[in-house]
Amino acid sequence: PVVVAKGQDALAQRIRTVATENGIPIIENKPLARALYAEVEVGDAIPEQFYQAVVTVLKEVYRLDRSKAAVWT
Repeated sequence: PVVVAKGQDALAQRIRTVATENGIPIIENKPLARALYAEVEVGDAIPEQFYQAVVTVLKEVYRLDRSKAAVWT
């Protein structure tokens, strides 16, 4: 995974708004978000030390996608 955007305050809110408008799920994990914000730049790959936390977030995204697909069929 690669960091595609990051921001604080108004910029963070704008990122969330754009994500919502484009159907991108938002999974809240403040400790992970804060650590990535401090240590990773936009365009950088997620460092290995964060893999387990990112896997947890991705599992939730996939679970949401499956539940949406079940509703649409």
